[in-house]
Amino acid sequence: MALKRICAVAAVLALSAAAPAHAQQGVEIGLLDCVVDSGTGFIIGSTKDVKCTYTPAGTEFAPEAYFGVISKWGLDIGVTGTTIMQWLVVAPNADVYLPGALEGDYIGASAEVTAAIGAGANILVGGSSQAFTLQPVSLQAQTGLNLAVGVTNFELRSVEH
Repeated sequence: MALKRICAVAAVLALSAAAPAHAQQGVEIGLLDCVVDSGTGFIIGSTKDVKCTYTPAGTEFAPEAYFGVISKWGLDIGVTGTTIMQWLVVAPNADVYLPGALEGDYIGASAEVTAAIGAGANILVGGSSQAFTLQPVSLQAQTGLNLAVGVTNFELRSVEH
């Protein structure tokens, strides 16, 4: 019974974290699709490798490959399989973006719950000159048994630069 309540609270937090994404100001400049490696949460945190593809909204730039590490601090208990995450990339204006510009460190809040199949959300701000916001397009999809609520740090690096 207690586990069900914890899972329900975590799910509500994940949905609440995704809700303000559309309220933020800026220009949608593309999508960042990421595959997060499987891993284990160690009660107070976790670290997982990430491979991403950025697809610009306009045709003036080609898609780009990125890699990085997602680290979480806070409550993080359990094991997850490979996770698929997609973020809408928002900038103050369209002129901010150049190839490799998403490279940098992002920080934000995250919440996820998984019991065989689960969901989560991460809203992150950072990149070059702290100019970009990564807003979840939809809740992330993952498998495993996990509960995580806390702060996320996302180190994103360009494969080309």
